[in-house]
Amino acid sequence: MTTRPHFSLEGAGEPTAAGRFVDVDAIQPVAFVEGLDFRPVLGEQTMVNFVSFQPNTEAPRHVHVEEQIVIVLEGEFEFDIDGEVRMLRKGDVAVVPPWVPHGARTREVPCLEVDVFNPPRATLLEHARAQREVPADPGDADSAANPV
Repeated sequence: MTTRPHFSLEGAGEPTAAGRFVDVDAIQPVAFVEGLDFRPVLGEQTMVNFVSFQPNTEAPRHVHVEEQIVIVLEGEFEFDIDGEVRMLRKGDVAVVPPWVPHGARTREVPCLEVDVFNPPRATLLEHARAQREVPADPGDADSAANPV
């Protein structure tokens, strides 16, 4: 059995876009619910959404066509996947297939988590694309290298 090494430049295709670095804190947040800020970063085929929950904030149960992987970075929140509710803390991960009902809420502690969407979450696409098109500040040499 022949296996290709994990780190290899062999068989490389043509890049579909230039790579870039992103300053997540510079992304203008979008809030669909008070106390819940989204900062989406759009790739070619995937979206990563940095989500900040304030204490006692709820993301109502909902469904969508996109697959979602949730990764808790700081704090904690209750996460509901189709009626099964668990408290997730730093390092915990939840996987939500398309069309599975899910939601989340914080109690007294805030939460910072990342949602990975594939394909990119449709309701965040416009915001993510607009952030990529924000003109760079000519006085900031790093801003041109840090679009969303």
